[in-house]
Amino acid sequence: MVIFSVYVVNKAGGLIYQYDNYVPRTEVEKTFSYPLDLVLKHHDEKVIVSFGQRDGIKVGHAVLSINGADVLGKNTADGKDILEYLKDPGNYPVSIRFGRARLSSNEKLMLASMFHSLFAIGSQLSPEVGSSGIEMLETDVFKLHCFQTLTGIKFIVLADPRQSGIDALLKKIYEIYSDFALKNPFYSLEMPIRCELFDQNLKSSLEVAEKAGNFGAGS
Repeated sequence: MVIFSVYVVNKAGGLIYQYDNYVPRTEVEKTFSYPLDLVLKHHDEKVIVSFGQRDGIKVGHAVLSINGADVLGKNTADGKDILEYLKDPGNYPVSIRFGRARLSSNEKLMLASMFHSLFAIGSQLSPEVGSSGIEMLETDVFKLHCFQTLTGIKFIVLADPRQSGIDALLKKIYEIYSDFALKNPFYSLEMPIRCELFDQNLKSSLEVAEKAGNFGAGS
């Protein structure tokens, strides 16, 4: 079983902690001749495929490396604009590695804020007073589990749909937060969590949950 990532969101909707435990790598590398038979474009400081799918390369995949050298956003490793580089016939044949780009820090902040708003909307849409809000969202490849404390802190875990024991894991993460963040004299409430002991105990708990397939009672 796999636990993908953990998010901690404060009561104002700000992301105060995020850890990627496992990031699936779906990458494809292929050598192309001129002209390139894919349409690429700039998008959020990346170069992505906007049209044309082949050999596992899909629309939305980003350029990750050119000729074995990792790209730097919209530029090649030596600082050239990727789109301009690929327009030059003299640079072919060229080997390009495509894959899903990892979320940037700003994108993670934005998504945490969006989920905070969605959580509030879910509570307001409830036909009954005192709704707990969104506790789980399910897709075909992962489940998002959320536990909100009485003080409004949200602990969010993204895991394999078959992973059990997530309710108990969320409560364990809350205990770790209480023991190693709140009791840390240098930690300020609602601020980003930067504590080595918090990191170590969180990672240890995730490892236990994955190996056991569950983390105590709960689902």
